[in-house]
Amino acid sequence: MTRAFVFPGQGSQFIGMGKDLADAFTDAKDVFEMVDDALSQNLSKIMWEGPESDLNLTENTQPALMAVSMAVVNVLKKQGGIKIEDCCAFVAGHSLGEYSALTAAGALEIADTARLLKTRGQAMQAAVPVGVGAMAAILGLEFEEVKAIADQASGDEVCQAANDNSVGQVVVSGHKGAVEAAVALATERGAKKAVTLPVSAPFHCSLMAPAAQKMATALADTNIRPPCVPVVANVTAQAVTEPADIRSLLIDQITGAVRWRESVIWMKENGVSEAVELGAGKVLAGLVKRIDRDIATSSVGTPEQIEELITNLRG
Repeated sequence: MTRAFVFPGQGSQFIGMGKDLADAFTDAKDVFEMVDDALSQNLSKIMWEGPESDLNLTENTQPALMAVSMAVVNVLKKQGGIKIEDCCAFVAGHSLGEYSALTAAGALEIADTARLLKTRGQAMQAAVPVGVGAMAAILGLEFEEVKAIADQASGDEVCQAANDNSVGQVVVSGHKGAVEAAVALATERGAKKAVTLPVSAPFHCSLMAPAAQKMATALADTNIRPPCVPVVANVTAQAVTEPADIRSLLIDQITGAVRWRESVIWMKENGVSEAVELGAGKVLAGLVKRIDRDIATSSVGTPEQIEELITNLRG
């Protein structure tokens, strides 16, 4: 069975995430302390105690979700003796999850990733004034249909298909008025559901260009090594291994669409028959199953699930 490890993005966070890992494994606790030190912030306290409003701030959510994913990976490596390159063919992540995937594959150091994601969150939040932008989920229409609706809704404003999450689940992003127009058009054209999302900024569209510029500067100063296994990039829905390409694609990802459905299809076409989600929640496992029911899925984010995975990987 050919395996891919996949890493969750924004929306998978919850108060208390990772606390059971830190209590159960020193190797997990080490990761949370490493992230806190890198950010000069008690992020783990926010993750475990809240308030939820602080955890949901993009600049906190992004490094927090990465920390949980990397806590799982660190336990697999240190306690389980698991080498990523020995047990998976590809890694991939949804939006910020791509940074977790790169870190798991050794392309980035945990401390560097924490700082990059803090910067990314701050830059994305600052790119568009609160209330100017919006995002909306369109359910029940194909990607090309939603893309056409976004184009029609744009007018003089921005509205783009931002996340191609799974069959019949596409997110649009842009100016608030244009996104609301897209919701109305999608409803007229038979969408099962079309609703604006409770997000603080319009991610993955051209309005994020100022954030992309800031990330270009931050990434230029960050050492990126070749990953031990190929990383399937959100922007291209194909594998990448060259550090220069990784750096460029991470910049493009800020304004580009997350092509998750195509990424999963590409992995299936390249032999993947099992996707294991490492980190908080089980959103990606659900999306993968909707995209291709033949791919076996599991989510690993608790001590029990980690121990079960170690047993399975050791065979």
